[in-house]
Order: sequence, then structure tokens, then C-alpha cells
Amino acid sequence: MSTWHVILLGLVEGLTEFIPVSSTGHLLLLGHFLGFNSPGKTFEVLIQLGSILAILSVYAAKLVRLLLDLPSDARARRFVVAVLVAFLPAAVIGAAGHKYIKEVFFESPLLVCTTLIVGGIVLLAVDKMQLKPRYHDVMDIPIPLAVAIGFAQCLAMIPGVSRSGSTIVAALLLGVDKRSATEFTFFLAMPTMTGAFAYDLYKNYAGLTFADMQSIALGFVVAFIAGVLVVRYLLQFVSNHGFAPFAWWRILVGGAGLGALVVLG
Repeated sequence: MSTWHVILLGLVEGLTEFIPVSSTGHLLLLGHFLGFNSPGKTFEVLIQLGSILAILSVYAAKLVRLLLDLPSDARARRFVVAVLVAFLPAAVIGAAGHKYIKEVFFESPLLVCTTLIVGGIVLLAVDKMQLKPRYHDVMDIPIPLAVAIGFAQCLAMIPGVSRSGSTIVAALLLGVDKRSATEFTFFLAMPTMTGAFAYDLYKNYAGLTFADMQSIALGFVVAFIAGVLVVRYLLQFVSNHGFAPFAWWRILVGGAGLGALVVLG
């Protein structure tokens, strides 16, 4: 795998992980058309460590404050519980279906293109709805609502659906405002992506070569830098522009991918 392939894939991971366009879908399509195929799609999962550290670095102050408030603040404790219970469905279903997801879903560029387009249409429709949010602070999301968002996140095990997209859409439909819905996906990403990284590493570390580790390390660094930029500015962008730009991007990429599949196979 050439250095420029690694840099390009790391850049795509960092730029797309936290926006509702499906980073995995983009990586799988890009890898397909570049002729890159990592064993077990391990590279595509493990470079997510860069995005994990990006969000941890940007939210470090908030996380420290949250931890300090836990002993004395019931609101902080409820929020932490909400994030953890939202994570549980993906943890259970992801571990149970790991092999099928990797061997079937991850091997179908046609599926990725289709879900990108369908997800874009759904995102456009939701963005145009005149929803009346009841929750305007991410800390106020109740636990039952968080559980529902957690089950919606499981749809993202189908590449092209988007983890952030499925959770944001569910949160919006359940009465959360756009900014808080996006921020909740950031917090939910921390345990979800860390769990996916750890489980995939556990399953595949024995088959990784030194060259594989070098590629993963470089991809991780690039993903980290790009991820920091996205996390820093995404909330303000969503507040000003909504999700329509991401929806149209999904439709464009999915449509271009279908066209390329027809021409190139």
C-alpha cells in the first residue's frame, strides 16, 4: 500500500467520521476503486483511533469537568448513564454480528452506494421537517431517549448508513435540537469507536505485519489532524446550515459510485 494511499484514506476518515456521510462507506468505496483491500478491512477500522483521539483532545476540558462533577451532580451522572446505555446496543449487536458485517456488508460496494443515496434522501427529508425540539442541551437528553438513539446507531453497521447520521436523525425525530443531537453523537462516538477499535484489534492483531502497522500509524496521524478540524467547527456549521449539504454530498458520492461500478465493475 503506497504512502499516498494511506494519507488519502486517513484524510477521508478524519474528515468524514463525525459528519453524517459515513466514513466507512467512503473508505470502502475509495479502497475498492483504488484497488486497495486490507485483510479483514482492518486498516479501515483501526485508523479510527485517530478520530477517537481527535474528539478526546477537543472535548478534554468538558470531559474533565464532567468527571469532577460526577460525585456531586445528579445531572452529570444521568448524562454519563445516558451515553453508556446508548452505547450498549451497538456493543452487543456489533460483537455478535462482527464476522457477518465484515465478510458480507463490507464486501459490497453496491450496498454502500445504495445506502449513501437512501441516507441522503432521508437526511434531506428530516432537515426540511418543521420539528419542534424539546431538548436544547445535550445534558438534558433523558435515558429512554438515549436508548432509542443507541438502537438507531446500530443501523450504521451497514456501511454507507453513517453512525453519526443515524444517531442524529433519531435524535432530531425524538425532539432534540440540531446542535445537541450532533453533540450527543460526539459523546456517543467515544465508547462506540473505542469498543470497535479494541474488538477489531483483538480479532486481527495476529495477522498484522510490520508494514500494516506502519500504514495504520500514518493513517491514524492524518485522521487525527483532520478529525480535530472537523470537531472544532462542525457544531457551528450545523447550527448555521443544517444537514442538507451533507445529504447532497451523500447523494453525489453514491450516484458517482454507482456510475463507476457500471463502467468499471
